[in-house]
Amino acid sequence: MMQGPEEKVTPIDTDFAKQQTAKMIKEHRQAIFRRRRLGLLFIIALTIFGFVGFNLYQDQQKVNELQAIKKEAVADQKVLADNVADLKTEVKQLQDEDYVAKLARSRFFYSEDGETIYPLPGDKQTDKTDEQVQKALENTHSSTTTEK
Repeated sequence: MMQGPEEKVTPIDTDFAKQQTAKMIKEHRQAIFRRRRLGLLFIIALTIFGFVGFNLYQDQQKVNELQAIKKEAVADQKVLADNVADLKTEVKQLQDEDYVAKLARSRFFYSEDGETIYPLPGDKQTDKTDEQVQKALENTHSSTTTEK
Protein backbone atom coordinates (compact mmCIF):
# COMPACT_ATOMS: atom_id res chain seq x y z
CA MET A 1 0.00 0.00 0.00
CA MET A 2 1.18 3.48 -0.81
CA GLN A 3 1.72 6.10 1.78
CA GLY A 4 1.00 9.80 1.26
CA PRO A 5 3.71 12.46 1.66
CA GLU A 6 2.44 13.40 5.13
CA GLU A 7 2.67 9.84 6.39
CA LYS A 8 6.34 9.63 5.40
CA VAL A 9 7.27 12.73 7.42
CA THR A 10 7.89 12.16 11.10
CA PRO A 11 8.08 15.19 13.37
CA ILE A 12 11.15 15.71 15.50
CA ASP A 13 10.38 16.05 19.18
CA THR A 14 13.13 18.42 20.21
CA ASP A 15 12.79 21.72 22.04
CA PHE A 16 14.16 23.61 19.04
CA ALA A 17 11.63 21.96 16.67
CA LYS A 18 8.80 22.77 19.08
CA GLN A 19 9.97 26.42 19.33
CA GLN A 20 10.20 26.72 15.56
CA THR A 21 6.74 25.18 15.12
CA ALA A 22 5.28 27.55 17.74
CA LYS A 23 7.06 30.50 16.09
CA MET A 24 5.72 29.49 12.66
CA ILE A 25 2.16 29.14 14.03
CA LYS A 26 2.46 32.57 15.71
CA GLU A 27 3.71 34.20 12.48
CA HIS A 28 0.91 32.50 10.54
CA ARG A 29 -1.68 33.89 12.98
CA GLN A 30 -0.11 37.36 12.77
CA ALA A 31 -0.19 37.19 8.95
CA ILE A 32 -3.88 36.23 9.05
CA PHE A 33 -4.54 39.09 11.51
CA ARG A 34 -2.69 41.57 9.24
CA ARG A 35 -4.64 40.40 6.18
CA ARG A 36 -7.96 40.76 8.00
CA ARG A 37 -6.97 44.19 9.32
CA LEU A 38 -5.83 45.27 5.83
CA GLY A 39 -9.07 43.94 4.34
CA LEU A 40 -11.11 45.82 6.90
CA LEU A 41 -9.17 49.02 6.23
CA PHE A 42 -9.68 48.50 2.49
CA ILE A 43 -13.44 48.09 2.98
CA ILE A 44 -13.59 51.21 5.19
CA ALA A 45 -11.56 53.23 2.66
CA LEU A 46 -13.73 51.96 -0.20
CA THR A 47 -16.88 52.95 1.72
CA ILE A 48 -15.49 56.43 2.42
CA PHE A 49 -14.41 56.93 -1.20
CA GLY A 50 -17.80 55.71 -2.41
CA PHE A 51 -19.64 58.13 -0.13
CA VAL A 52 -17.39 61.06 -1.09
CA GLY A 53 -17.66 60.16 -4.79
CA PHE A 54 -21.45 60.04 -4.62
CA ASN A 55 -21.56 63.44 -2.88
CA LEU A 56 -19.16 64.86 -5.46
CA TYR A 57 -21.41 63.58 -8.26
CA GLN A 58 -24.49 65.17 -6.67
CA ASP A 59 -22.65 68.45 -6.17
CA GLN A 60 -21.52 68.45 -9.81
CA GLN A 61 -25.11 67.91 -10.93
CA LYS A 62 -26.23 70.85 -8.78
CA VAL A 63 -23.43 73.04 -10.19
CA ASN A 64 -24.47 72.16 -13.75
CA GLU A 65 -28.09 72.98 -12.93
CA LEU A 66 -27.13 76.31 -11.35
CA GLN A 67 -24.94 77.19 -14.33
CA ALA A 68 -27.87 76.57 -16.66
CA ILE A 69 -30.07 78.79 -14.49
CA LYS A 70 -27.35 81.45 -14.46
CA LYS A 71 -27.08 81.41 -18.28
CA GLU A 72 -30.85 81.82 -18.53
CA ALA A 73 -30.84 84.65 -15.99
CA VAL A 74 -28.00 86.44 -17.80
CA ALA A 75 -29.89 86.15 -21.10
CA ASP A 76 -33.08 87.47 -19.44
CA GLN A 77 -31.12 90.30 -17.85
CA LYS A 78 -29.66 91.28 -21.23
CA VAL A 79 -33.12 91.34 -22.82
CA LEU A 80 -34.48 93.41 -19.94
CA ALA A 81 -31.54 95.82 -20.14
CA ASP A 82 -32.26 96.30 -23.85
CA ASN A 83 -35.94 96.90 -23.06
CA VAL A 84 -35.03 99.45 -20.38
CA ALA A 85 -32.76 101.27 -22.83
CA ASP A 86 -35.54 101.32 -25.44
CA LEU A 87 -38.06 102.59 -22.89
CA LYS A 88 -35.69 105.33 -21.72
CA THR A 89 -35.24 106.43 -25.32
CA GLU A 90 -39.01 106.43 -25.82
CA VAL A 91 -39.51 108.49 -22.65
CA LYS A 92 -37.02 111.08 -23.90
CA GLN A 93 -38.77 111.18 -27.27
CA LEU A 94 -42.21 111.53 -25.66
CA GLN A 95 -40.98 114.60 -23.76
CA ASP A 96 -40.44 116.31 -27.14
CA GLU A 97 -43.68 118.01 -28.26
CA ASP A 98 -42.78 117.84 -31.96
CA TYR A 99 -42.30 114.07 -31.72
CA VAL A 100 -45.62 113.63 -29.88
CA ALA A 101 -47.43 115.70 -32.51
CA LYS A 102 -45.84 113.71 -35.33
CA LEU A 103 -46.77 110.45 -33.56
CA ALA A 104 -50.37 111.55 -33.08
CA ARG A 105 -50.67 112.53 -36.74
CA SER A 106 -49.25 109.23 -37.98
CA ARG A 107 -51.11 106.89 -35.62
CA PHE A 108 -54.40 108.64 -35.03
CA PHE A 109 -54.68 110.79 -38.17
CA TYR A 110 -54.77 114.09 -36.31
CA SER A 111 -54.10 117.08 -38.47
CA GLU A 112 -52.98 120.64 -37.99
CA ASP A 113 -55.11 123.53 -39.19
CA GLY A 114 -55.30 123.55 -42.95
CA GLU A 115 -53.84 120.03 -43.30
CA THR A 116 -55.70 117.24 -45.12
CA ILE A 117 -54.95 113.54 -44.48
CA TYR A 118 -55.22 111.01 -47.26
CA PRO A 119 -55.00 107.45 -45.85
CA LEU A 120 -53.59 104.91 -48.27
CA PRO A 121 -55.37 101.59 -48.74
CA GLY A 122 -53.45 98.53 -47.55
CA ASP A 123 -51.77 100.45 -44.75
CA LYS A 124 -52.05 98.48 -41.51
CA GLN A 125 -52.93 101.57 -39.54
CA THR A 126 -55.52 102.54 -42.15
CA ASP A 127 -57.05 99.06 -42.08
CA LYS A 128 -57.36 99.19 -38.30
CA THR A 129 -58.85 102.66 -38.45
CA ASP A 130 -61.31 101.56 -41.14
CA GLU A 131 -62.41 98.67 -38.93
CA GLN A 132 -62.79 101.01 -35.97
CA VAL A 133 -64.82 103.48 -38.05
CA GLN A 134 -66.97 100.64 -39.39
CA LYS A 135 -67.71 99.41 -35.85
CA ALA A 136 -68.45 102.92 -34.66
CA LEU A 137 -70.89 103.39 -37.58
CA GLU A 138 -72.56 100.08 -36.80
CA ASN A 139 -72.91 101.03 -33.13
CA THR A 140 -74.43 104.40 -33.98
CA HIS A 141 -76.69 102.82 -36.59
CA SER A 142 -77.88 100.12 -34.18
CA SER A 143 -78.43 102.65 -31.35
CA THR A 144 -80.49 104.93 -33.63
CA THR A 145 -82.65 102.04 -34.84
CA THR A 146 -83.34 100.84 -31.30
CA GLU A 147 -84.32 104.34 -30.19
CA LYS A 148 -87.03 104.62 -32.87
